[in-house]
Amino acid sequence: MNFAYSPKVQELRERVQAFMDAHVYPAEKVFYQQVAEGDRWQPTAIVEELKAKAKAERLWNLFLPESELGAGLTNTEYAPLAEIMGSSGLGPEAFNCSAPDTGNMEVLVRYGSEAQKREWLEPLLRGEIRSAFGMTEPGVASSDATNMEARAVREGDEWVINGRKWWTSGACDPRCKIMIFMGLTNPDAPRHAQHSMILVPMDTPGVKVLRPLPVFGYDDAPHG
Repeated sequence: MNFAYSPKVQELRERVQAFMDAHVYPAEKVFYQQVAEGDRWQPTAIVEELKAKAKAERLWNLFLPESELGAGLTNTEYAPLAEIMGSSGLGPEAFNCSAPDTGNMEVLVRYGSEAQKREWLEPLLRGEIRSAFGMTEPGVASSDATNMEARAVREGDEWVINGRKWWTSGACDPRCKIMIFMGLTNPDAPRHAQHSMILVPMDTPGVKVLRPLPVFGYDDAPHG
């Protein structure tokens, strides 16, 4: 397989690297100061400044493939850009290319209704809100999705959800407005066809964000 960079990718690599050198790396110290000095769970001013600069330079939503809404790169074309952005904890969000928003936006682009796109996709693409992906559960090895036990039952025009998720990246971020919940909807179906993904606004009655889960003592505020 030929992994040589195309002229388009090489140009983007150079532009992303130049942005990282000029703006992102110098902002790291300021970011940690702002997190330490203010409410740790509030967005920082410095990252919002970086987002505005990246958007102005059209280095925005580079992750989104097969869509006029992004750069239209394949996975192999996007990978070298992600490598550069990922060299700083600030990099992915500065370009609006951070998880779980990237995957959630792809789901909405491909499968969302027009109303869902207007309400959730468009503000995500603008970097105005954040999102979460609810898959992992505390009682099972849910890296294998067939083990998940959280239930979603259709009652009339609504879905009733019962379950507990954790390691739900971004759920503690005050900008998180929508979660894609993955749960068991048809336990009688074949093992790999039992689950569905459901859009759950974070202000839905019954949704409770209990606590951030730390790793080696770090809770990764402000996003979590």
